[in-house]
Amino acid sequence: MADVAEKAGVSRALVSIIFRNQAGASRETRERVLRVADEIGYRPDSAARLLARGRSRTLGVMFTVHQTFHTDLITGIYPEAERLGYDVLLSGATHGRSEAKAVEALLSHRCEAVILLGPDAEPAYLDALGQRTVAVSVSRRVPQARVDFVHSAEAKGVRQAMDHLVELGHRRIVHIDGGRGPGSAERRRAYRAAMRRHGLEGEARVIPGHHTEESGIETGRLLLAEHDSGRPLPTAVLAGNDRCAMGLLMSLTRSGVEVPRDLSVVGYDDSHLSHLMPIGLTTVRQDAALMAEHAVRFAVERLENGELEPREAVLDPKLVVRGTSGPVPAP
Repeated sequence: MADVAEKAGVSRALVSIIFRNQAGASRETRERVLRVADEIGYRPDSAARLLARGRSRTLGVMFTVHQTFHTDLITGIYPEAERLGYDVLLSGATHGRSEAKAVEALLSHRCEAVILLGPDAEPAYLDALGQRTVAVSVSRRVPQARVDFVHSAEAKGVRQAMDHLVELGHRRIVHIDGGRGPGSAERRRAYRAAMRRHGLEGEARVIPGHHTEESGIETGRLLLAEHDSGRPLPTAVLAGNDRCAMGLLMSLTRSGVEVPRDLSVVGYDDSHLSHLMPIGLTTVRQDAALMAEHAVRFAVERLENGELEPREAVLDPKLVVRGTSGPVPAP
């Protein structure tokens, strides 16, 4: 490669210089340099040029590893960022890597704004982060923090799911809680409110859990153990999210419980895995693409207009009925 450059009388350094100062080079020289650059595989460093102007035009995205809905959000973030002229840098949080560490990695790479997918951080941390940089929280609302918020109307989604189950004749409807997961508190309150509204307050039961398959599996084992000791199974379960619902389905079907003949299951998110199972999951759909668009747009608009205050977008969810919900089992 170097021989090619030497024969053309142009060094890699000179190629770089002329790329940065094209206006000062003749047309013949520019064409010669472009030809040689192609031969030696040179590519201009656009990131360096942007940094020289004080901009990186990069949005950082903090996500939780293994959260399938975050994958759907990221899929929507890329095209919207590209449309607006920004690159995207990802940083994952996992059991051995905190959200704060993931965020600091993004900032150390000069991301101009950060988009946080389902953050679990304390309100004080989010507020402090919002004072340092432009930040957008997706799926979690923290009113006292100086960040933009994009989330679905959780109560509306739960209400749709509960109305669907009650219309099918279900009364013993259990909710698997999502713990500290995004939207969990709102979904829990909405479940209790729906049970009261339908006159089923005495049947209400919230089982502690998390937004994981393991939580669904554990709940399935609990319900089956209770059934073995004489307590009837619920006729329907509203899971905290799709991952939890899938774990519950695995646990039940392995033990011979047929869904939805013996028990109906409803998830929340409508992640891409929810309709890839042998039996499609009835779930509440959050529009990941639209949420991603709002998050990117909020971040970019605040970057390009420093006078804008943080905003909030609340999007309507929609119940998607598939194969895991059906009429209440016959006595």
